[in-house]
Amino acid sequence: MSPPFIGPEIEPHLDWLALTDALAAGHDRPRAEIGDTFLYRGSDTLLSRSAWIDGLGVAVKSATVFPGNADAGRPTIGGAVSVFADDTGAIEAFLDFALVTKWKTAGDSLLAARRLAPPDAEAILIVGAGTVAESLRAAYGALFPNARFLVWARNPARAGAFAERLGGVEAAPDLEAAVRAADIVTCATMATDPLISGAWLRPGQHIDLIGAYRPDMREADDEVMRRGRLFVDSRETTLAHIGELKMPLEAGVIGPGRIVADYYELERFARAPGDITVFKNGGGAHLDLMTCRYIMGALPSMAGGA
Repeated sequence: MSPPFIGPEIEPHLDWLALTDALAAGHDRPRAEIGDTFLYRGSDTLLSRSAWIDGLGVAVKSATVFPGNADAGRPTIGGAVSVFADDTGAIEAFLDFALVTKWKTAGDSLLAARRLAPPDAEAILIVGAGTVAESLRAAYGALFPNARFLVWARNPARAGAFAERLGGVEAAPDLEAAVRAADIVTCATMATDPLISGAWLRPGQHIDLIGAYRPDMREADDEVMRRGRLFVDSRETTLAHIGELKMPLEAGVIGPGRIVADYYELERFARAPGDITVFKNGGGAHLDLMTCRYIMGALPSMAGGA
């Protein structure tokens, strides 16, 4: 029997809060072994990220990035995730790349928010108006159903279209004013220069940084790092690899000891009322594997699997 391919049709059976429970449980298992491989041909890229967790098995997430496809109206990113059994190494399922990435990325941030964000948050600002921003609206909406949502983007027209398309979201014309007014700020941009200034922050806020994934990228300035209590999903995949933390660490703005915890120390994810909490979402194939196992468990034919 061929392994199933699981795509977006499974989404009605998925739940954001249940996913965060699965991610938390995944970090109770032995620490993941992870590895990344990059292959290049001109401007085209093949990225493969893999993880092995005892009891959960192996996931290999491969993505192709072909920027030239945009000129022909074709998708620039393609990919799939393969999941292998822990005991035999046999292939168990293939999952849609976009499905796994969507739920992993927003679920990663939501797990931190359940522990670090003010539980009575009334205003949530989404910085960025792309695909990830849409999943953040859904994820944060599940945790804060009565919150007011704002969106800001460099292109005001995109922010307006986002707000109109999703509903229940208001386009914010001024980033500084929106950050100052928000209880939670979640950022999903491609910024290389910081957008969020620490001078705008006030005690009690939660800052969720997602977009930066390369050493030359960051969404928050040094003052955010100085003022915040800093948390990451994984020290291994963030501190030396992503500019958000790599740059201030190398410049001596902060020291490694300022990182309070990662998800393998989830019991340390806690806030006091006056804290400014800052979370860096770095992703990682181990989170993809945990997300895949959650999604596979929602498929009736695979429920109860490892």
